Amino acid sequence: MKLILLGAPGSGKGTQAVVLAKNFKIRKISLGDILREEVKKDSELGRKVKQYMEQGVLVPDEVVGAVIEENIKDEGFVLDGYPRNLAQAENLQKIFERKHIQITAVVYLDVTTETVVKRLSGRRICPQCGANFHITNMPPKVEGVCDACGSKLIQRKDDNPEVIEKRIEVFEAESAPLKDYYQKEDNLLVVDANKDAQEVFMDISSLLKNG
Repeated sequence: MKLILLGAPGSGKGTQAVVLAKNFKIRKISLGDILREEVKKDSELGRKVKQYMEQGVLVPDEVVGAVIEENIKDEGFVLDGYPRNLAQAENLQKIFERKHIQITAVVYLDVTTETVVKRLSGRRICPQCGANFHITNMPPKVEGVCDACGSKLIQRKDDNPEVIEKRIEVFEAESAPLKDYYQKEDNLLVVDANKDAQEVFMDISSLLKNG
């Protein structure tokens, strides 16, 4: 099983990536995680990534692509956070061709702006280990404290309604060509992600099992 997860901020990609990886016994490949891991390893790629992170700018597509290629193999995986635009999708396809990887499906998590605003405005993250929580849907055991490492949870500056709506507009502008691209490849599965996480997972599983 080799999957790509697409969806707007707040669509539940991170949650579904974890659940899919666990249930299908495949590797979860999160762009954010592997970028941090390369930095931690102090690899040549990691040093390049660190330079951009320290400057507070986006890591260029060619560097991100190199990190993805370094970390992806012809084994079961669910890819979360990449690609984010058509150029990245085309580059990813070239990586797959070089590595003889055949994708099972591209799962698009479709959500309304209302759902996204509700989810993200209540999101809290751990700045140390990257764990995600929600003040109502998935609260930590101790309020304001990460279950995994005990660090103080924070709210991202861009998790307020006004900024969220702008982020969705940007995502939709970039994702429309992406959806068309994978639709033409005939491997796009569109899932209603306005439901709770377990229902969304069941819908994804049903679509995958039914081909």
